[in-house]
Amino acid sequence: MSQGEVWELSGDRLVEVLATLASPHRLRVLAALAGERAYVSQLARDLGISRALLQVHLKKLEKAGLVTAHLELSADGKALKYYEATPFSLHLTPDVVAVAATTLSTAGDGDAAPKGNS
Repeated sequence: MSQGEVWELSGDRLVEVLATLASPHRLRVLAALAGERAYVSQLARDLGISRALLQVHLKKLEKAGLVTAHLELSADGKALKYYEATPFSLHLTPDVVAVAATTLSTAGDGDAAPKGNS
């Protein structure tokens, strides 16, 4: 996808992307990667969070297609996994949401009222 290209997402995909972006930690991670790629230790130091917590958020961002990763060898032969933001553009309007809503699956709808409480 080229930079600036608007994603046209199915309802389920839109929910996944928006849920991924709903975390302040993941927003900070994505913001840090917007300007440059980084490896986990560097990014964890820059953001002031543990590598373990960062890995959790990077996996969710990668699963949602918002970041990509690749391994590179450093000058001393150490393998480093670099992450970078995937170029994307989301254009949300009521009409876009209405179209996406028509493609939603019913599985995993967390907004349903619990049984016996309707």
